[in-house]
Amino acid sequence: MEIYKYILVASAGYLLGSLSMSIILSRAVLGEDVRRKGSGNAGATNMARVYGLKAGALTLGGDVLKASLSMLIGWLLLGDVGLALGGIASLVGHCFPVYYNFRGGKGVSVGAAVALAIDWRVFLSIVLVFALAAFLSKKVSLGSVCAAVAISITSLIFQVSTPKLILAVFGMLLVVFQHRENIKRLINGTEPDFKPAKPPVKDNIET
Repeated sequence: MEIYKYILVASAGYLLGSLSMSIILSRAVLGEDVRRKGSGNAGATNMARVYGLKAGALTLGGDVLKASLSMLIGWLLLGDVGLALGGIASLVGHCFPVYYNFRGGKGVSVGAAVALAIDWRVFLSIVLVFALAAFLSKKVSLGSVCAAVAISITSLIFQVSTPKLILAVFGMLLVVFQHRENIKRLINGTEPDFKPAKPPVKDNIET
């Protein structure tokens, strides 16, 4: 067994996953730390809530890119096993980033990249589930949790490979765990609706 390949894939995935696009954008471009704003979460939803949809979209794109690169490295070295390992490592890095005192996001944007890597049908399914749940409830957190559960169910339905199924289940568990406070508020009826902010005057983010 070429153990060094496993170590390389896991390390690269975690270190790439630890690059928080929301923190990088909010600090470098806006001179603030998004974790001190809004919900306090370092993710695309909070970026959109605090700085507007453009900032949220840029964050989402960056997070998807880093996760995709992590899984591509794994797949090139170890096939589906490496893809799954890279995806798991990227999820862990995103949620518990070594560069930012282990305070990261909730894994949703990385989870989207994971779903696409697992199977395009899984990806389309969770996008539909997310859109319906979020639109009907006006709560992104509910859409995220529903999509996380759907990734495992649809992976079973479409009979993906065992490594990809393990990745799907891990992603589901981690995303649900990261949303534990949101789930409590959803149950209590105190979870706020999602309302994206208008871009601040000092916003220098350009497309």
